[in-house]
Amino acid sequence: MNTLAQFSPSRVWLTAGIAFRALGRNTLRSFLTALGIIIGVSSVVAMAAIGDGAQASITSKVAALGQNLLTVFSGPRRNGGVNSGLGSSSTLTIADADALVREIPGIVAISPEVTTPAQLVANGRNWSSTVAGESPGYLAIRNWRLAAGTMFTEREVRSASRVAVIGSKASHELFGPVNPVGQTVRIRNIPFSVIGLLESKGAGIGGQNQDDRILVPYTTVMRRITGDRYLRSINIQVRDAADMETVQEQSGLLLRQRHRLAAGEEDDFNIFNQKEVAETVDSVTSSIKLLLGAVSGISLLVGGIGIMNIMLVSVTERTREIGLRIAVGAQPAAIRLQFLLEAVGLSLSGGVVGVVLGVVASHLIGRVAGFDISISRGSVALAFWVSFATGAFFGFYPARRAAALDPIEALRHE
Repeated sequence: MNTLAQFSPSRVWLTAGIAFRALGRNTLRSFLTALGIIIGVSSVVAMAAIGDGAQASITSKVAALGQNLLTVFSGPRRNGGVNSGLGSSSTLTIADADALVREIPGIVAISPEVTTPAQLVANGRNWSSTVAGESPGYLAIRNWRLAAGTMFTEREVRSASRVAVIGSKASHELFGPVNPVGQTVRIRNIPFSVIGLLESKGAGIGGQNQDDRILVPYTTVMRRITGDRYLRSINIQVRDAADMETVQEQSGLLLRQRHRLAAGEEDDFNIFNQKEVAETVDSVTSSIKLLLGAVSGISLLVGGIGIMNIMLVSVTERTREIGLRIAVGAQPAAIRLQFLLEAVGLSLSGGVVGVVLGVVASHLIGRVAGFDISISRGSVALAFWVSFATGAFFGFYPARRAAALDPIEALRHE
C-alpha cells in the first residue's frame, strides 16, 4: 500500500478531487453506504462517553460513602428458611463497638448505627423518613458536612438527648426554605430540637435518597424510640487505606471472640470493605465498557463490509470508464488511489457525522440517566482513526481490482 508514495501532493489532490466528484454523482447511495460507519462511530463515541460517565458517577458515590470505610452489619435473621437481610438479627452491641475502637489500633473513628422508619411532624406538616441513630464521628466517617448548625456531642450521646441533625430533603418537606436550626420536630410524638442541617448528598449507590433522613444520638434511638438493645451496624474509619484488609481481618476475629463463635461456625455478622466495593465497581464497569465496545466494533465491521460491497459494485459499473482512463495513459496506481480515496472518503465522512451524533446522543442519554457525560479526546481521535482504517482496509481490495482491469476488456464492457 505504497500508492501515495508514488505521487506528488498535487497529483494526490487531483486524484482526490476526481474521487469525491465520483461520490457526489450518487449522493444517496454514498450516504446509505456511509450509514453503517455513522452508526458504528456514533456507537463508539456514545458508549465510551456513557461508560466513562457512569463509572465516574458510581465511583463518586462510593467515595461519598466515606474515606477508608468498613461497615459491620449484624447477620441476617432466618425464619423458616427465609433470609430477612443484613442487619435483621440481634448480634451487634454498643460494647462490640467500644471494643473495636479500643483494641484495634488502625481504627481512628467509629459510629454505632441504628435506623428505623418514622413519621416526622413539624409546623403542621408530616413526612415519613428514616431516623438514623449515630455518634458524633459519623459526619467525619461519611465525609459529610453541615450546611448550618452543629453536630451533637458525646455528652449528648451519653445523656440520650433529644437533639437532631436533619437532612436537606426532610428539612424541605417539613420546613420549606426556612433554616430548620432551632426548630422543633416530633419523632413518634417525641419532640426533638433541630441543631444542624446536613449538606445535600443526593442518591446513594442503592438509589436511596441520602438526604431524606434525620440523625439523632444512637442512645436516644435505642432508649426513647425503638427500645432496641442491639445495633444494626457499626461504621468504622481506618487510618490508612493500606491497613483496611488488616483491620477488617482483626475486627472479624475480635467479634468472633466476643460472640463466642466456635471454630467452623458461621459468622453472625458481615464486614463490608469500601475498597473492595470500589474495585468491584471498576471491574464491572470495565467489563460493561468492553462489551459495549465489542458491540460498536461489530457495527463498524458491518459498515466496512457495506463499503467494500458498494465499491465492488462501483468498479463493475465503471469498468468502461476505468478502461478509458488506462487507455489514455492513467497508471494502475492512479486508478487504485482513486478508488481507495473514495472508500476512505466515504468512511471518514461517516466518521465525522458519527462523532457529532455520538456526542449529541451521549448528552441526551446522560441527561435522562442523571449523570455527567465524559467525552475524552482519545475516544474521538480513536473514532476518526477507526473510520480511516476501516475505509482503507475494506477499500483496498476493490481499488486493487479496479487497477488490475485489462484496458482492452474494460473498453469492450457494456
